Amino acid sequence: MGMAGTSTDETAGERRQLINVAYRLLGSLAEAEDAVQEAYARWYALPRSRQEEIVAPGAWLTTVTGRICLDLLGSARARRERYVGAWLPEPLPDRAEWDHGHGTDLADQIVLDESVTMAFLVVLESMTPAERVAFVLHDVFRYPFAEIAGVLGRTPAACKQLAASARRRIGVVRAPVTAAGQADVVRHVKEAWERKDIAALVGLLDPAAVMTADGGGMVGTVLRPVEGGARIAQYMVAIADRAPGLELLERSVNGVPGLVAQRAGVVLTVASFDVSDGRVSRIWAVRNPGKLRPWARDGR
Repeated sequence: MGMAGTSTDETAGERRQLINVAYRLLGSLAEAEDAVQEAYARWYALPRSRQEEIVAPGAWLTTVTGRICLDLLGSARARRERYVGAWLPEPLPDRAEWDHGHGTDLADQIVLDESVTMAFLVVLESMTPAERVAFVLHDVFRYPFAEIAGVLGRTPAACKQLAASARRRIGVVRAPVTAAGQADVVRHVKEAWERKDIAALVGLLDPAAVMTADGGGMVGTVLRPVEGGARIAQYMVAIADRAPGLELLERSVNGVPGLVAQRAGVVLTVASFDVSDGRVSRIWAVRNPGKLRPWARDGR
């Protein structure tokens, strides 16, 4: 095999792509970083002669990162069974609108598109590890099944079947709400929440809406999903009553209009929304401080 260039600069240039792949596979920025660092550690541990034999270092790093993520996904299920309350993917800010200070370069590398919305990442959580790897690598990043086979240790045909099975889990894809349309609904929710107007909130929420919160056992929150628009509205107003001085900001969350709740400049909650037919059908509220580090200002 001939050399395709194995300089430090070339392999380092793959890092952004690898972080994007790993975050979509794992739903955690910290775990994605660990997976990519481990892949690079394995690369640099190779003898120089072996590195020079590898025609496509980027493909090699992607394969290794994918395998590491596959192993992490397998162990994550057991860890999440012990997790306090619901586990949600880690929310990401939009660099263009969030003055987030130090230590967030990693979050800045994530391309914010429809494949990182909270709604999409939550669906990915319902897949088996192999389905998720096959689907993300093929349908999101357009890797051929022949390369995915090297990650999963299966035949290309088997990988194709895994991706098809993953698509069935997604179900019928409805027409996406425009960013402007979602922003309008989220703004109305914010205004009604600030007024503590239960009737207005009920009107903005689908009767079958579901709210899921992730506190990780580190902060107080509901441990089980709150179901029903009326119950969610009552819960939101109860939160407002117990949290004087809470400031709500309209901010992009994983590329989609959402809300950020902060007090004295410290982010306490990041909320994502799924909107259907002009009403909120799902709310995902992340309160676990460990998952809100990309939102910290001045390193706080």
